Amino acid sequence: MNFTIRVYGILVNDKQQVLVSDEYIRGNYFTKFPGGGMEIGEGTRDCLKREFVEEMNLKVEVGNHIYTTDIYQQSAFNPAHQIVSIYYFAHALEPITAPIQQQPFHYTEAQLGLYDKIQQIESFRFIDWNDFSADSVTLPLDKIAASIVKQLL
Repeated sequence: MNFTIRVYGILVNDKQQVLVSDEYIRGNYFTKFPGGGMEIGEGTRDCLKREFVEEMNLKVEVGNHIYTTDIYQQSAFNPAHQIVSIYYFAHALEPITAPIQQQPFHYTEAQLGLYDKIQQIESFRFIDWNDFSADSVTLPLDKIAASIVKQLL
């Protein structure tokens, strides 16, 4: 069994909206929090900062820890891997310049054109706090983190 460590940021803007990523990966649709896999030689907070820059060209401050996986979670993409996910609050250090969509899974023509090559595309949107819940996200560990955030804020 191999372990995959993933780090996610929960960013709540000044309008009390939660940022999510709508991703089309290997033929499946997922709504999740921004973030991704930790690389060798990198700490969890540095990983999250890198992921926000890579995904959104956004510099963030990593805030308080929210949740670290405390249950077994098999990878959706590789049954030989166990996922360990770590969640933090994230705060934008600059205005968001990445395109923000109003509808789930809304991709540009350019993104759709890349899918055959990279097997993954993503778009970002905000969900109003009153509409946000564990049901807003797809992955089981994200659902746990979302429930914790709803209790904290």
